[in-house]
Amino acid sequence: MIKELILAGLYSLKEYIFLHVLTCLIPAFLLAGAMVTFIKKEAIIQLLGETANKLKSFSLASFGSFFVAACSCTVIPVSSGLYYSGAGIGVAFIILWVAPAANVLSLIYTGSILGSKMVILRIIAALLMAFVVGFIMTLFFGKERPAIAFEKQEKKEIFERKELIFLILILLSLLMPNYLGRSGPYLKKVFIWLIFTFLMIIYGLIFIEKERLKEWLRESYWFFKIIIPLLLLGVFLVGIIGKILPSNFITNWLGKKGILSSFLATLIGAISYFATMTEAPFTHTLIKLGMGKGPALALLLTGPGLSLPNWLAIGRVFGFKKTLVYVPTIVILGTIIGFLTDKFIF
Repeated sequence: MIKELILAGLYSLKEYIFLHVLTCLIPAFLLAGAMVTFIKKEAIIQLLGETANKLKSFSLASFGSFFVAACSCTVIPVSSGLYYSGAGIGVAFIILWVAPAANVLSLIYTGSILGSKMVILRIIAALLMAFVVGFIMTLFFGKERPAIAFEKQEKKEIFERKELIFLILILLSLLMPNYLGRSGPYLKKVFIWLIFTFLMIIYGLIFIEKERLKEWLRESYWFFKIIIPLLLLGVFLVGIIGKILPSNFITNWLGKKGILSSFLATLIGAISYFATMTEAPFTHTLIKLGMGKGPALALLLTGPGLSLPNWLAIGRVFGFKKTLVYVPTIVILGTIIGFLTDKFIF
């Protein structure tokens, strides 16, 4: 039995490394390093810092995140990169939540499989949860960093133009494999990633100073070394949990109306790892097996938005206390939304 569990964990790890490290995590780390290196901290603090207008900064973070097709692990370097560039803790965790939980790519795919009603509910729920998460994280941790003296100076440009173009090329190397290569073999994603990565490298060598490039790589490596070990450990543990979970669990526990079914669906989603867009067909299969639609919505939200590897990496980057507030907040909100939609809508 122990051997089977270890093999399940290793298989999960192998699949994750093969399918996600090259086209997802590497560009995410490079983007995080670029944010810290090239984005002007003063401008970020003015737009998204702790003293910025919360309604504006939270709205900007929420709606902007819809266009970032990232899984719960890939988004961590992106979110933390913005945080360490000067963004507020509420903004950072909104991006951490919305990008995997409700990006445009996953919403389109959800609609094609589960229908427009489920998509609309997913968007509304993700936005509501985003603002609640943002305010809760700000309430608990918003005063950890001292106010910055230059926040009230005249508005500043966020980037220099040449560095903005470089950032866009890095972002495209992260997003385009998912957008353009969402169908077909994995090698198609790799090919798309190679094209945009090649363009990014050529542009960087021609237009960006060598010292700035070295600083960018140092910052990227910092994110890599603190996140990757715990991320891989989490993926290994998820494989073991998947092996242990009984096959009749779905029909016995998730097919009933009530808060317990939504809580269990949310909990499963919060532990399991889902790559972008894989949550929709998985949830559709569970619905056919008898899962209720309220718990299904809860799973659609928390499945891509949280995962055990995500917990571990967040704890490493943002700290244990923030993880201890963030994860239960998502689980509670997901449970409530699943229960209420099951009771009053479905």
